[in-house]
Amino acid sequence: MAASLNLRTMVVEVGPVGGKLHRIGALENVLGSWSTGPQLAEALSADLERLEKAGRCTVFQSLASRVSGHDDRAELALDDGRVLTAEFIVVATGVTDLAPADAEWITASAEFSAAPLWRATPQDLTGRTYVLGADRPLGTWLRAHPNVRTTLHVLCPPADAYKAAEVEADSRVRLVPISHAAITKPTYGGGWTVEVEGHDGTKTIYAATSVLNNLGNKPAAVAGLVSGEDGYCPADKQHRRIRIAGDLRAARYQRIATAQGSGAEAVLAYYYGTTLSGGSGSLRE
Repeated sequence: MAASLNLRTMVVEVGPVGGKLHRIGALENVLGSWSTGPQLAEALSADLERLEKAGRCTVFQSLASRVSGHDDRAELALDDGRVLTAEFIVVATGVTDLAPADAEWITASAEFSAAPLWRATPQDLTGRTYVLGADRPLGTWLRAHPNVRTTLHVLCPPADAYKAAEVEADSRVRLVPISHAAITKPTYGGGWTVEVEGHDGTKTIYAATSVLNNLGNKPAAVAGLVSGEDGYCPADKQHRRIRIAGDLRAARYQRIATAQGSGAEAVLAYYYGTTLSGGSGSLRE
């Protein structure tokens, strides 16, 4: 959008273009013919390459460490000490994975760790598999692996009940409504012991061969942004030269299409603001 408006544009990206798209095995909520996240990421990368060859943007590989707004400029500090200056910055850095230690309904021993569900392959699911949380990547994973017949025992706290509705009819899922789970290493043998407390206080102990993490995400704001108690960064609280796009706006903005739209919205708001005031405008993202 910025390039189409002839704004001098720089895209700062620490890793492969598309970020977390590379971990999404099945897409259903994005316009176009994309069926997986990596396909969409590849298309975005090709689009940026086309724009860069045409001299309409610059892609800069680095890690952003801090943003700041001033009366006459915005600044982006990189982790190597360099500082980029622009008239306007769009921040679209998003979220990071929740860990079991972040969930109040989970108690686990110090040696416990859970690999993310999105990274699991069908070959990884041997024995009895438990999944922590019923966040929506569960449905994405099931659609990406339609031929898997392993039963996933999903520990579902009350906050995830509405998300679980989209997979409750899948025969490969056994939803376990819980209020608390305690995970420990058994005295003998491998795997894990999972003690589950139901909503009525009843406790049941299960033996798990593997436990996978599907707890969802938490905000991961770059330094310099104004954040609320929930960790998200309200767009109307930021400096006028800094706009928020995508996941950082609020939990309800985590869908891919909405995140893309909010990025275009941020650019258009800047463009019309500078055009109406007579400014020329440049943008770094």
